[in-house]
Amino acid sequence: MTSERTATGNHYSLEVSRLGLEQIVKFEVISEKYYEKHLSHPVWPGGGSGVTIGIGYDLGYNDEETIQSDWEERVTEADLDGLLAVAGVKGREAREALRHLPRLNIPLDQAKDVFYARTLPRYARMTRKAYPGVEGLPADAQAMLLSLVFNRGPALEGPRRREMKAIKPLVQAGDLRGIGAQIRAMKRLWDIDQLPGLHVRRDREAELIEQARTNYSPEELLRV
Repeated sequence: MTSERTATGNHYSLEVSRLGLEQIVKFEVISEKYYEKHLSHPVWPGGGSGVTIGIGYDLGYNDEETIQSDWEERVTEADLDGLLAVAGVKGREAREALRHLPRLNIPLDQAKDVFYARTLPRYARMTRKAYPGVEGLPADAQAMLLSLVFNRGPALEGPRRREMKAIKPLVQAGDLRGIGAQIRAMKRLWDIDQLPGLHVRRDREAELIEQARTNYSPEELLRV
């Protein structure tokens, strides 16, 4: 994949809206108070998730090398060993493994540092690879497809990925309404009584894509 360069020479994959990135953070942490009370230590969100820290950093979907690179300067050696021990562990096994993890605390500022500097660029590359042409969509739409891939991963094959795959040609066609419809259709996968947050997230992603503007001021845009 070839990505553009910023004025400073750094690679970037997507040009997204600040509003979109703020929305992704809100999806993950709800509010600063909620983060400090419920998410500043390792948690298991349920379903097929792994043990999760910071802003949606799922240790079950990261390998040991990535986890070490992202966190070795931000946690103690003992805490890092605990995080590495659950690399790749998902589902009920992750729930059980959580019992044996050190109860480390990750302040929100530290979590944001990893999120913006390490996690988002990695998922931006995945998004652009999964959806060629995404960089030509409006910035809000780019941000919400980044949100989708961050939440669900980039895979497009299999019955649970039907809508993910259907989005690919819609991106190439620039069909924002079609993309929004496919994102809403994904709600079939989750019981609204058990995972209402995913229903809200899909609706909000679809809404921002369908209503995406074509013109933004430079201050409204960020490159990841």
